[in-house]
Amino acid sequence: MTDADLKQTDLHEVHVSSGAKMVPFGGWSMPVQYASILDEARRVREHVGLFDLGHMGRIEVTGPDATRFLDSVVTSFVGKIPIGAIRYGLVCAEDGGPLDDLLLYRSSDEDVFVVANASNCATVLAWLNDHVGAHDVTITDRSAELAMLALQGPKSQDALQPLVEGKDLGEVGYYKFTFATVCGIPNVRISRTGYTGEDGFELYFPCAESVRVWNALIEAGAEHGLAPIGLGARDTLRLEAGMPLYGHEIDREHNPVEAGLNFGISFKEEKGDWIGRAALAAVKESPKRKLVGITTEGKRVPREGYLLFDGDREVGHICSGAVSPTLNTNIGSAYLPVELAVAGQTIDMDIRGKRQQCVVCDLPFYSRTRK
Repeated sequence: MTDADLKQTDLHEVHVSSGAKMVPFGGWSMPVQYASILDEARRVREHVGLFDLGHMGRIEVTGPDATRFLDSVVTSFVGKIPIGAIRYGLVCAEDGGPLDDLLLYRSSDEDVFVVANASNCATVLAWLNDHVGAHDVTITDRSAELAMLALQGPKSQDALQPLVEGKDLGEVGYYKFTFATVCGIPNVRISRTGYTGEDGFELYFPCAESVRVWNALIEAGAEHGLAPIGLGARDTLRLEAGMPLYGHEIDREHNPVEAGLNFGISFKEEKGDWIGRAALAAVKESPKRKLVGITTEGKRVPREGYLLFDGDREVGHICSGAVSPTLNTNIGSAYLPVELAVAGQTIDMDIRGKRQQCVVCDLPFYSRTRK
């Protein structure tokens, strides 16, 4: 795919003029960094960072059967999500292999807003439409209509609050959402989730307002240390927080049970049957492997694809790896056979024929203290 084939968010020129390094990601041209990736990650951990997430998929499922329909195709129990709350879930094939992981915002029994990954949005849309059956629902792709920005870091509420009219952001709980006027724009969806392990907010509003809102946030957040952050730091931050990235920790060959995502899966009978339920129930009864963290000392950083060995036996490979600016060590994620997936276990990582000892640890590497 050439640069000309890549999609661009409405903030593309802002990123370029700010000196961002642009890279292909999920079919989009996105900023990977504005400055040092490690410095950007520290900025989020200590202050606040601003992310353009316009590449993500935004889908709305509405109609009398919206909740019932989604409960037949996603792993989480949509019918049990409180109004105004958000839950993590996945869309899986019959064999339990995930097609994507999602965030589901429940506005009412008849209105659920779905956020999908950039590279999988078309797949999720097609899957939903192919499985509507007799359900009375309307599935609308709103990705081209709505911008999506995120503020992440301990100072995110301080940076955003001055731009929000008539709503105390302190009243918006973790994994909850509300609507308010932001920068004079009415009915902006404001959620409090985050993919970095820090406190933070997401904003959804008309794409035409992207540049104005971005600039307003940069200005309002200056006194709190706000800076734009690229995908490189975001990837490091989510790895520290033990959060999966589709195509790395989860994909068609790596199921959510062995990935430790049981919190996003409901086997309750009252939910009813859903695509992939039987396969994942079987995995839950007898998992063969487990997603774990690993750490290494020295200069040899775990990188995606590096093979792992227990003696002469190949036992897995690195899914994601990075230098951790928060922990000041090298970190990675990997699937290991359950008998080796024990904190403190040592294994070897192969780097072009040379071995580096790794120590297995539980995920996440980092977890903030919530107030």
